[in-house]
Amino acid sequence: MIKFISKVLLILLCFLQSCKDEDAIRYREFSSSFENVNEFSSFYIVPQGNYDSYHELVNEAAIDGQFSHKAWIIQARDTCNDGATYLPHRAYPTIQFHKTKEGAFKTPCLISLWVKLQMSLQAKGSGRIDDWFSFATLSPDASDNWARTVLINLTPDGYLKLVHVPNQGEQIRNFQASYTNDISGDLLFPQNEWVRLDIYIDFNTQNGYAKVWQNQNLVSAAKVNGGNELLQQAHFGLYASAAINEGSIYNDKLRIKEVANEAEALQLIKTLY
Repeated sequence: MIKFISKVLLILLCFLQSCKDEDAIRYREFSSSFENVNEFSSFYIVPQGNYDSYHELVNEAAIDGQFSHKAWIIQARDTCNDGATYLPHRAYPTIQFHKTKEGAFKTPCLISLWVKLQMSLQAKGSGRIDDWFSFATLSPDASDNWARTVLINLTPDGYLKLVHVPNQGEQIRNFQASYTNDISGDLLFPQNEWVRLDIYIDFNTQNGYAKVWQNQNLVSAAKVNGGNELLQQAHFGLYASAAINEGSIYNDKLRIKEVANEAEALQLIKTLY
């Protein structure tokens, strides 16, 4: 009987260890406080000045550690944002999970990031494309085409928005903070100060969706179609429309974490401050 009980306990311990190992593999995490450029050396990094923008690690502002990633615009790339050629500003390192030994992250994932933006965005009017700034680009596509993306953008009205939802090229959301439901303006994006962004992304093939929180307040939510269960690559830093002629963005304390569901993500958002 003792031998039998010992055998059962051994099997149980092995099972529990196996579950623990599987969880460790399943719930992967990538984090960076932008202390060393070598963290991104195996990924594509936008060359300096290629898009009339520059970026580097600086010690002039930081949330965690000594450095943060700073990117800034040198000059406008066009007089408008809807010219014959697409000329956005770009200055960022990419994070390409498909190039790592472990491969793509499995969604759902929670992406948390501190940002500090100083940039004036203008409404162009007369059917033209307004200025925009993009804080994050998330893609289930492992190719250089980034054919399917979900973006988190700021527009001249001052609110963060999910873009390319539910399908590529569409802007249809289930919830969006705006002047109509935020009379006090509490959900307007505050410029020139550190802001915490939390992004929940699920590239589920049937029921994908995304949500964005600004300083723990929900500001945008939408369905996401065209997913493949995976987060293959992402970029943060500076990505902005062509007509903007100046401005800067700091990024710090980035974390991308696989989670079981939105409930776990919400708990992390509450406890990570």
